[in-house]
Amino acid sequence: MKALLKSKSTMIYTPFLYLCGCFLFWEWLYPLHDMTDTESIRVFIFYAYFCFLITFLQIKWWLSFPVKGIVLLFLIHWLYFDQSSLFSLTWIAQLIQEFSFNVDALISQNYDTLTSTFRSFLFFILIALMSYLLHYWFVQTKRIFLFVLLTFIYITVLDTFTMYDATTSIVRAFIISLIALAICNLLKEFAHVSIGFEWMKKVKSWLLPLLAIIGFATLIGFVAPKIDPQWPDPVPFISSAAEEAGESFGNTVKKVGYGEDDSRLGGSFVPDKSPVFTAYVDDQHYWRIETKDLYTGKGWELSENPTFVEQVNGQIDLETFTDQVQTEKLTGTVEIHNQSIEKLMYPYGIEQVKDVKDAQTVFSLDANSGAVQTTNDTNSGLIYQIQYDKPAFAMNQLKSSSEEDPIDILDKYTQLPSTLPNRVVDLAEEITANESNRYDKARAIEQYFNQNGYEYKTEDIPVPQGNQDYVDQFLFDSKIGYCDNFSTSMVVMLRTLDIPARWVKGFTSDDLVESNSGNDPDKYQITNANAHSWVEVYFPEYGWVPFEPTQGFSNSADFYLGESQVDTEADEEALDASADSVEEEEQVTAEQEEEGAETALNLLPENHDMNRLGNWGWLILIVIVVIAIVLLYLFRNQLRTKRVTYRMDKTPDVETFQEAYHHVMKLLQRNGHIKAPDQTLREFARMVDDHYGTSEMGKLTNYYEQLLYRNEFPEKHSVELTKLWKDLINHIMG
Repeated sequence: MKALLKSKSTMIYTPFLYLCGCFLFWEWLYPLHDMTDTESIRVFIFYAYFCFLITFLQIKWWLSFPVKGIVLLFLIHWLYFDQSSLFSLTWIAQLIQEFSFNVDALISQNYDTLTSTFRSFLFFILIALMSYLLHYWFVQTKRIFLFVLLTFIYITVLDTFTMYDATTSIVRAFIISLIALAICNLLKEFAHVSIGFEWMKKVKSWLLPLLAIIGFATLIGFVAPKIDPQWPDPVPFISSAAEEAGESFGNTVKKVGYGEDDSRLGGSFVPDKSPVFTAYVDDQHYWRIETKDLYTGKGWELSENPTFVEQVNGQIDLETFTDQVQTEKLTGTVEIHNQSIEKLMYPYGIEQVKDVKDAQTVFSLDANSGAVQTTNDTNSGLIYQIQYDKPAFAMNQLKSSSEEDPIDILDKYTQLPSTLPNRVVDLAEEITANESNRYDKARAIEQYFNQNGYEYKTEDIPVPQGNQDYVDQFLFDSKIGYCDNFSTSMVVMLRTLDIPARWVKGFTSDDLVESNSGNDPDKYQITNANAHSWVEVYFPEYGWVPFEPTQGFSNSADFYLGESQVDTEADEEALDASADSVEEEEQVTAEQEEEGAETALNLLPENHDMNRLGNWGWLILIVIVVIAIVLLYLFRNQLRTKRVTYRMDKTPDVETFQEAYHHVMKLLQRNGHIKAPDQTLREFARMVDDHYGTSEMGKLTNYYEQLLYRNEFPEKHSVELTKLWKDLINHIMG
């Protein structure tokens, strides 16, 4: 009886404990929208809800795995392939191709090339695994303190060192943790002390005091007087300490930030978090300022003196990529805080810039370096509105680029000093020996630094002395440095292969201050610490394409797999066709794509009537299927009872009676009647009969023991057995 009461109590309170674990896990998900480029965070939270529900129901693995997988694929389609039907073979073929690309990237450890689709897939898998792990911690072992502690550490670190405001998150986690710990300790008491279930039916006896204590503790935390911080804020404290330490090393230590003179690179720097500008845009960008083309062996200079030409009405006449590149028209706003930088910070694809406040700013472009000089007499803050075409580069097209470089581009952007050591040339040839096209060669050099012992550091960085070359020193001697070391080395190695490349300066958009929904753009705070340099490689058909060799940084430009050569030719033919035949041509192309996907996947032709439902129709259908599966699982015992009852009426033989008795034992276990290991069947049957006030379990057990030990089955009493079994089932399920 004690075991029965403990089991009932456990069955009542473990769902609440597991729910607390779910709530704590969601506290890990909420900051992702603010701290990363993760979008549609609600989709991941929905999948977390779904996985936790399936795991809590303890559905068999052979059913839960396919159900979670189907929902995962639907969400991937919804996020990235909603332009095509859910059951279209085109998106399935694209997904398989993209997964193949990402698996190759994983094997080669090129982690920064993983696509958003594959990253989301891995995140979904992580959520599914966490649902099992938290079920183990919270339900099976009741060891939750470690996860509670890690949650608080995670939240407080984000609140301290990032822009994420965790005030409400900490309060929520505090309340949830207290409830979870209270329930966990209550369940542990059930395992050691006999607590009557009748007392536990009086919820107010334990729930009201628990809520009162938690509410009182929360209230005290809000209204109690709070002393001032006893320690300084660690972020500026660390920055200040680093700056003071750096000043003692002489002129080789400088503050990070944008500077005009790049003729002598190297040396350490200290962080500087002073704001430069605030950007209101829809996504992260490289914020370009200028490029330099002449490498001297010590640093970068311009091969031509700047010639700034005024841009009429703010129309910036600058082309960094051609019309062959896919673009998206966007608008952003830039609020300047540091007016000492008299050059415009702009994203790739800039079309027009406008002074929002007084329209008196003059914008002048130096076509050689891409620098846009700003002239304004006002001392107040400047606010610019920028219109730009955000590019997205097709990797397949870049790989197939075969046109020759213009002579002026080749001469200017493959320049190298005669003093460059030969081992730099040999290293570049060794890295790219197995690559056959310009894109793959650039990617090979870009990824070389991640796999060969190079380290991103800002302290104790040497400055080349005498005849020592800046790139040679970094590649073979120090192997430590920051963005200038990595980017300059990549440009120089590309140039040794006669691949036009140039060095770019600007900023990265690192700090997301405010994430907005709807049509409002996100807010990014760019500081001197975001000053950065990267690489641009020239592709004749597409223009200058950015690459990111610096360890710890990811490329802010968008890349996608692109279409096959056959698809590209078909598209060109469709564009050349007359207006009357465009629709028919596109339909033929689409049918060819479907047939190609069928051939690649070796599948039968799909039923095109299925596409008529649309994505929302399939969403509703999947939800209905999932609900049906859940209902079948929830009512599985009732369905099995009906099946066994039918067999008892029709074929009351030995096999049927054994199944019926085992089914009774499972129902009893589900209701909290668990047979102890040292308990005989007759003792257990007597306990069940005492609980329900019947004698059916004892009689059925008597017949079952005769069958079990004597191999005797009373066929003449089959009608009586069936009646006993039905009566007992009615007591158990009634």
